[in-house]
Amino acid sequence: MHGTFILVVGPSGSGKSVLLTHLHHVIPEVVFPVSCTTRAMRQGERGGKMYDFISDAEFDKKLANDEFLEWAVYGGHRYGTLKSAIIPHLENGEIVVRDVETQGAHQLQKLFPVGTVKTIFIDAGDWETMKRRILSRAPMTVEDLEARRERHQKESAFKNEADAVVENLDGKLEEAKKNFIETVQRLAGR
Repeated sequence: MHGTFILVVGPSGSGKSVLLTHLHHVIPEVVFPVSCTTRAMRQGERGGKMYDFISDAEFDKKLANDEFLEWAVYGGHRYGTLKSAIIPHLENGEIVVRDVETQGAHQLQKLFPVGTVKTIFIDAGDWETMKRRILSRAPMTVEDLEARRERHQKESAFKNEADAVVENLDGKLEEAKKNFIETVQRLAGR
């Protein structure tokens, strides 16, 4: 494979979607594969843009047909990366950028030749900052919020494994966008 597969990892609320949307506008030739999820659409989301929102039965069918490169349970819902959305683009030498959680990143790193997969960790600060951002997106039960806090701790440990770290701190979004674009270009050798 001649392309570069860049995985964007970061805790919920770190701003991954905002940075990926910006990247799509600045470098439209980058491939942004849509992944499958069994979670419900959030306000403002559309199917087929970042995710294909599918039923549990559809997800099971894709699993049975070995259509996923990787899949994981996150927040009580399943997410999966389809082989057909990634492999042809890498074979064509393109840059593929995908938002994944840490479990998916580890799975994908094992599947591809060394050096093909690069990782960027989005660091948006401590738990209190993340908690405020998460709650601003949608209401959440105390139990769900506690599960996110625990996941934040685990996900933050990935920072030390990443090929690059982009800070997305409060009040510094424009700086984060600029650094994210530069990091993607550097990792892709462009």
